[in-house]
Amino acid sequence: TENILRPLGMLNTFYEYSKVPAAQLALGYRWINNAWRDEPLLHDGSYGAMGGMLTTIEDFSKYMALYQTAWPPNSSAPNKIIKRSSLREMYHPWMVAGAFIQTKTNGRECAVVSGYGFGLGWTKDCDGKTTVGHSGGLPGFGSQWVILPEYGIGVVSFANRTYAGTGGINLRVIDTLISVAGLKPLQLIPSPILSQRTLEIVKLLPDWKNAENSGIFAENFFPDNPIDSLRKQAAAIFANAGNILRVREIVPENQLRGRFILEGEKKNIEVFFTLTPENPPLIQEYRIREIAK
Repeated sequence: TENILRPLGMLNTFYEYSKVPAAQLALGYRWINNAWRDEPLLHDGSYGAMGGMLTTIEDFSKYMALYQTAWPPNSSAPNKIIKRSSLREMYHPWMVAGAFIQTKTNGRECAVVSGYGFGLGWTKDCDGKTTVGHSGGLPGFGSQWVILPEYGIGVVSFANRTYAGTGGINLRVIDTLISVAGLKPLQLIPSPILSQRTLEIVKLLPDWKNAENSGIFAENFFPDNPIDSLRKQAAAIFANAGNILRVREIVPENQLRGRFILEGEKKNIEVFFTLTPENPPLIQEYRIREIAK
């Protein structure tokens, strides 16, 4: 409560139901013998770990928002509760759980792989959408929350029926939100080294002068890419493009890989490169191609 709930502003969240004002307390029920039966509330104890927190949608949204601050990785001021990198470790799939077919809202079948992080479930579907979250349940209640880190959205559902399954409801809500609003994944912020290597590559193109002595390429690069071939390829592409008018900012695929566009008078040029996972990262892969304006 002191280290997580209060700093997040979760002022209406409790572990003991007797502390909740009676007028604000949702009661739980079980459907049995074709009738609803009251379920006795459980005091805080051993069952608390599987869903014993009493909260509101408004409060719990603040908890979900904490996880959203961890993506995309960035260098903004840290929060006071936990490192963003630790949150990303929590929802990284450290253990593969399985694969299954999921039916989307429009009836389309979609393959999904699932895994488990540190206390959080993880899935990635056939469209490349990653979800992170967890379900909970106690006699009288069921819940599930899920966030899509790369989209910056999340959905949570609470139900006061024993072990009510709300995951399917959340899936339909997510599919509808993305479809109707036309949502796209959040764009990664380029790492400083990606931006630096972009400028260095631009300075070398198209003649690759002194490239072998520049110190920015990995040891495998020139054995894999003979310098005469690099020059010949770049010269032909630049000739077709005409004068270069502008260099667009690199679009990261991750913090060590990305692509950028050189806007030419006649054609544009796309450059893709990958850096090695060392300090400092060096260019180990490079591709260049002509694309239509």
